[in-house]
Amino acid sequence: MDAGHAFKKLICGNLRFINERYANIGIGVTRRLALANQQYPFAVIVGCSDSRVPPELVFDQGLGDLFVVRTAGNVVDTIALGSIEYAIKILGVRLIVVMGHQDCGAVKAAVDGEPVPGQIALISKSLQPAVQIARMQQGNVLTNAIRNNVYLTIDKLLASPILQQAIQWRGLEIAGAVYHLRDGRVVFF
Repeated sequence: MDAGHAFKKLICGNLRFINERYANIGIGVTRRLALANQQYPFAVIVGCSDSRVPPELVFDQGLGDLFVVRTAGNVVDTIALGSIEYAIKILGVRLIVVMGHQDCGAVKAAVDGEPVPGQIALISKSLQPAVQIARMQQGNVLTNAIRNNVYLTIDKLLASPILQQAIQWRGLEIAGAVYHLRDGRVVFF
């Protein structure tokens, strides 16, 4: 499926989610059996681990439709990047959406700058470039940092030779988005 068609499927799915008019998506035994030997996701969603933002529900999709990579603050490290590259190179996906969300706790912690324990500090450190840019922008620092984090993550993806090749030769597209917790809307940019 090309990126344009995949993008339309995500938009339509989000509209169904917002309006609570869910599709009869494949999640039963028939779909499981059909996917037992092969998967054909039409989009990669890079999102936050936040339990309020499950991409399959937000985009009203079924088993095997989305290749989802989730980390706190939608931070992309080398393992996450390798997972994304796998979906593009091996599975042939043509659309990546990097999706932040309103009121992200990981980004808020990075904005607050308080010491955090253990490996959580690595997440906060990864988010600091987005926070530093947000501090120089007009408007709400948290809102700006969430959006900046999406842009910086896209920049990181664009540096991947595998993804660069897919953009050039296979029509891969990368989009940014922010999910609105209260109304369920996904705003793409």
